[in-house]
This record gives sequence, structure tokens and C-alpha cells, in this order.
Amino acid sequence: MYNPNRRQFLAASAAAGGALSLPNFALATEQQSLLQGKAEHVISIWLGGGMGQIDTFDPKAKGDPKARKPGAYYDSIDTAVEGVQVCEHLGNLAKVMDRVTAVRTVNHDVIDEHAAATNRMHTGRSISGTVTYPSLGSLVVHERGSVNDGAPPYVLIGYPNVTRGPGFLGAKYGYLYLTETGRGPAGLSRADGITNSRQNRREKFLSSLRNSRRSTEVEQLLDYEAVVQQSLKLSGPEFNRVFQLEGEPDDLRNRYGGEFGQRCLLSRRLVERGVRFIEVSHNLNFLNGSGWDVHNSGIVNQHKLIQEMDTAVSTLITDLEEKRLLDKTLIVITSEFGRPPEFDSGGGRGHQGSAFSCVLAGGGLSHRGAWGETDELSKKIVANPVGVPDFFATICAALSIDYHKNLFDGDRPVPITDRGQPISELFAS
Repeated sequence: MYNPNRRQFLAASAAAGGALSLPNFALATEQQSLLQGKAEHVISIWLGGGMGQIDTFDPKAKGDPKARKPGAYYDSIDTAVEGVQVCEHLGNLAKVMDRVTAVRTVNHDVIDEHAAATNRMHTGRSISGTVTYPSLGSLVVHERGSVNDGAPPYVLIGYPNVTRGPGFLGAKYGYLYLTETGRGPAGLSRADGITNSRQNRREKFLSSLRNSRRSTEVEQLLDYEAVVQQSLKLSGPEFNRVFQLEGEPDDLRNRYGGEFGQRCLLSRRLVERGVRFIEVSHNLNFLNGSGWDVHNSGIVNQHKLIQEMDTAVSTLITDLEEKRLLDKTLIVITSEFGRPPEFDSGGGRGHQGSAFSCVLAGGGLSHRGAWGETDELSKKIVANPVGVPDFFATICAALSIDYHKNLFDGDRPVPITDRGQPISELFAS
């Protein structure tokens, strides 16, 4: 006789309870209304420190830091989408805003803690003492899997952090990371002197050790074994050729720009190789001394960061488009929070979580340049608020991931996006 385990029993009970509380037509409507896009990959660009929406994608009337008059730091310019403006230093992106949607009304309740806000924008949740939630990247690869066996599902170009990790999903859904664009992950690069024959001998010895042990059903050990197997597949020269950026035309490499641009170029090559989710960090503090966290004098050279992002991301959009990959690749730009319109005593800006901008591009969405509306100072939301769970649900929907479903931490059901609802207007045909 069939005897369901506790997880199956809980899931079945929840489904039965929902069925009892809803009429049949409501259940049918919910199933029919599940939004599904056609994206296959994600390139997630992380602006560590807190990009000021009022100085980038949600510009307002100029302020004056010397007079402590709130407002934008820069002038605004028109874009390819009528009625949508961006900061004057986003001139290249302005030309392709018809392939972009700046979601101007993202919000959460974390204000003055970078680590907590970074966690929120990677996991979609508050930090919990009982659950280690998975990152968006891990959620995506858990639901969609590898594109092919010859590429890792999840790559981080930048420094590792627990907020990017798989949480309760397990090591199998973690990331590979690299900090240099010219070479692959250190753990996958063979040491000098390790020839193919020597590597083959090592793998044979490892295989004999595996065959000599007893089988196990311990989930952590099985996850570790899967990671080892994947690493062996990816440590050879075939996958590592993806990091040879010198094979790209010089003109294209120059169009992408400096180090951050080369990271974006590598992300396109990783998409071509079959990587499902790539995070690219842009928190290069040497450009202005503070990165995107522009307190005090850090704001003086903020334009250099904006211009570098503009150059790299606009080139990434057009490059993907030329290679017929833009509709398959969702570009996401996020930051832990925004900045208020007021200037601090040093002429810079503090933190603001009540209203800030995140950006979506490509991915087969019906873009409109901007979504949501804030007040005249980009401080309060006027129309179409988008919580972090809603933003995550939009990304999931673009990838045809069921944003209504539950994941399980042991036997505990965990809503995949904390019950977020996608921006349905971006899926209009």
C-alpha cells in the first residue's frame, strides 16, 4: 500500500485545502494565468553599494548639493522611448531603451545595512535564524537545470559571498566564481605540469576509490559527489577556451570598455557556451574611491561609474542582439537599495530602500522604457509599486519558472518567491 512521506503529505494537504477553499473556475483561472516567457539565460549585473536611481534611471529636476537643495545631480536626456528620460551619462543606453524597462518602484524596508540589503536583493527575503534561503541564481538553476553538460549552470564573476549561495537547496546548486576575466575559476585550472596523461591517471585512481566504498543516500555527500563530477568535466581545455577573450575582435573588445566591460563580454561568451545564470559584479571602487556607495565626496566622480556601466551594458545589449541571443537572455541590473534626493553634509547621498530602480533588458519581454512612477523627488512611490518578491516573480516568469510553487527546506514548504506577482504588462504580446 502506498505510504506518502511527510513532505508529500504536507504538499497534498495544502493542495487539498486550497481546492476546498476555491471554486473550480478559480483554480482553472489561476492555472491559465501563469505567465511564461521565453528567456533561457540570465545575466545579472550587481551594482554593489547602492545605485542612486535619481542620478541614473529615474532622473528628476536638478538639485544643488552646496545649497542642500534636494534633486538630481545631473541633467536628464530623452531616450528611444517617448516620455522616458535617463541621466545624461547614460547616452548609449538611451538609444536602446526600447529593449529595456527600468523598474522605478522597487522597494523594501532595509535602509542602513548593506549586508542585510544585499541579502534581500539576492534571496528576496529577510535574514532568518532558522532558514538559509537560496539566491536567485540558485533558484533558477534548481528549476531550469543546466543548459548542457559542458558548462556550469551558475557562474559568478566577482568575489564569492554567502548571499549568492544555494542555501537549503544544497551545494549542487552553488556557483563557480572567478575574479579575473582572462582565466577560468582557479579551482578548475590545472597546475603547471599536469599533462593529460597525468590527469587521466589521477581520475582513474579517484574512480577506483569511489568504487571501493559503499553506496550512500546521505544528501550532502551525494551533492558533494555531483560537484566533484561537474568540476572534472569542466577542468579541461574545452570549457576553459571560453575565457580566451583575445579571440574576440579588437573593435568589439574596445566597445565593451575596461574591466567591467570585459566581464560583460565574458558573460556573453558564457551564455553561448550554455551557462544558465551569470552574475557580473560592478563595484570597482577605484573609479571614484567609493563605488556606488556615494556618501560625501564619493559622488563627485560617480559619473565615471555611470559611464562605464552605460558603455558596457549598451554594448552587451547590441552584441546579444546581433548574435540573436537577446530574446533568450534576460539582463537584470540590481543594487541593494537606492539613494535619497537629499544631499549629506559632504555633498553625497545616504541610503533609500523605499523607492529605487532595478533594470530588465532583453529576455523576450515587452519592454516600455520604464515601469512605475515616483514623486517629483524619486522618494515616494506614486504608481505601480514592485516589491522584491514581485521583481523575482517577474524574472521567474520570464524564464517559465512557476512563481506560485513551493520549494522545501526539509519538510518545510517555502514559497519560491515569497508569494510575489510578476509585472504582467511586460508579458503582453
